[in-house]
Amino acid sequence: MWQREAVKQGRAAGRVARKQGLVAVKQGRSFLQHVIPAITKPITALWNEVIGFLFLCMGTVFGFSAFRYVRAGDGRFFVAAPCCLIMAWFGISSFLRARRISRS
Repeated sequence: MWQREAVKQGRAAGRVARKQGLVAVKQGRSFLQHVIPAITKPITALWNEVIGFLFLCMGTVFGFSAFRYVRAGDGRFFVAAPCCLIMAWFGISSFLRARRISRS
């Protein structure tokens, strides 16, 4: 007799625990949905700023090389100048993307 009552109480306790567990999972999911974007946005913006800086540095190096090739009359200017422009464009667009991410 008492075993049946214990089984009933155990089942009821299991249902309550499952229900509380589901509530905890839902609350945890909601917490992560709010916290993860708050963490990833600054990291993504910082990444874009670092990459933009590197591209601008490489564009500067190509720019100095292009200037040197123009003064020397070397034909490699036609390779260095587009590389300079492309790297500068990537750097500027990366900084603009970082700004857009940080403002959203």
